[in-house]
Amino acid sequence: MTGPAVAAVRRAVRGFLDAVEAPPELCVAVSGGADSLALAEAAAYVGHHRGHVVRALVVDHGLQEGSAKIALDAAAAAKALGADEAEVRRADVTGRGGPEAAARNARYRTLAGHELVLLGHTLDDQAETVLLGLGRGSGPRSVAGMRPHDPPWGRPLLAVPRATTRAACAELGVEPWDDPHNAEPRFTRVRLRTEVLPLLEDVLNGGVAAALARTAAQLREDNEALDTVADLIFTRAGGPEGLEVAVLEAEPAALRRRVLRRWLLQSGVRELTDAHLRAVDDLVARWRGQGGVWLPGNLEASRCRGRLCLTSQPTTRGE
Repeated sequence: MTGPAVAAVRRAVRGFLDAVEAPPELCVAVSGGADSLALAEAAAYVGHHRGHVVRALVVDHGLQEGSAKIALDAAAAAKALGADEAEVRRADVTGRGGPEAAARNARYRTLAGHELVLLGHTLDDQAETVLLGLGRGSGPRSVAGMRPHDPPWGRPLLAVPRATTRAACAELGVEPWDDPHNAEPRFTRVRLRTEVLPLLEDVLNGGVAAALARTAAQLREDNEALDTVADLIFTRAGGPEGLEVAVLEAEPAALRRRVLRRWLLQSGVRELTDAHLRAVDDLVARWRGQGGVWLPGNLEASRCRGRLCLTSQPTTRGE
């Protein structure tokens, strides 16, 4: 007989698959932790009833002693829980940022290449993501948290508490692996999980994680609506080759900056910050004949003959 926690996880997966156009093969990222194992079981149970093949993908980051065995054990556990196939992939953890960011980026690179990959992010993960976004002050996109479906990534468990996935594993008789990095206070997320969220729950009398997740969902809906309007303005303003200032001047700042953000990103600007975006916006809203705005990638945004233009500059500029 299925326990309530297993039923809750399966229900979440069923609801997610009802809302998306799922391919014949469902891939599930499995770490061996409670969240991913509960997800793997639910994906196999629900997926098989719908005719899907379920493949578990296990990423070995190679950052801990014995990581190869941990990965193999996770693959075996996924198969025991119903996955048709289980594959271990070794990640190359290199790149910019701290160890958390480097490992996360390596994981996504290693998992890429499939139509749909289910990830075991829970309601608690979403709350932590919202708090991180608030701390960075990087605007509504960060505070909106993770999207349930951001192809190829699927996150069916964003409304399921971490306690439920642990309970599901207990009901299934599965002993999940506890990543020792999840107890390391040098990682920001760990301190949010073990210090900040418990304090907020205490001070605000509970329900904080769920409230943060609801806030994220509301902001995602607002963002999607605003982005739809901004896309129409982008088309009217001219597109990637340059934007008509007269069209942008008539729009509210929030919509105008969304148009500028899309234009700059599509034109190849990377690591775009709020300061960059506002400086480019000043070429429209606070135009006083100022020079162009220097942007990452040796690009310069400037105003020329009533349009915003983006040009490439020599790498020796400023030397």
